Parts: sequence; C-alpha cells; structure tokens
Amino acid sequence: MNQERIMNVLLAPHVSEKASIMSDAHRQYAFKVATDADKTEIKKAVEQLFKVTVTGVQVTNVKAKNKRYGKIAGKRKAWKKAYVTLAEGQDINFVVKD
Repeated sequence: MNQERIMNVLLAPHVSEKASIMSDAHRQYAFKVATDADKTEIKKAVEQLFKVTVTGVQVTNVKAKNKRYGKIAGKRKAWKKAYVTLAEGQDINFVVKD
C-alpha cells in the first residue's frame, strides 16, 4: 500500500455524540473514509498514520438523504463510515494543543 493511497483512504474523523461515547466506552473511533476503501486498507491507514494497533474495523455505508431547499429538491451525497477498534491501552487524540 503506497503512501498516497493511505492519505486518500481516511478523509476525516467523524465527531459526534455517539462517536465520543463509543471512544470512551469501547476504544472505537469513527472515521469518514473513501467509498472504495476496504477494511484492510482502513486498518493499515489508521495504524500508519496514528501509530496504534487496530484490533477490528466495522464499515457502514451511509445512504444519501433527500433534502429540499425551498422549491428546489436535492440530494446529499452517500458516504462511508468506519468504526476502528484499538488495542487495550491505546488512544487517538484529535485535539491539538499549542
């Protein structure tokens, strides 16, 4: 797996109330990932970028939502979310302290 692909697999951390509860209780972190990424690519990308050991990856496809903006009907994009479980005693800190 080349370095360019690793940088394109993980798009962003998915920060929500549910994701923060999962990280505190089960050491699971949510990421927005590329729609063509598979579990092994996600695992390798997280391990290389954050220097942690991944024990499991769960992937879900988030369906597109139909939305209306006044008279204009539109649709949000579909995207892929990955829940990554870390080994005991490991942590990912998204907060940057200066």
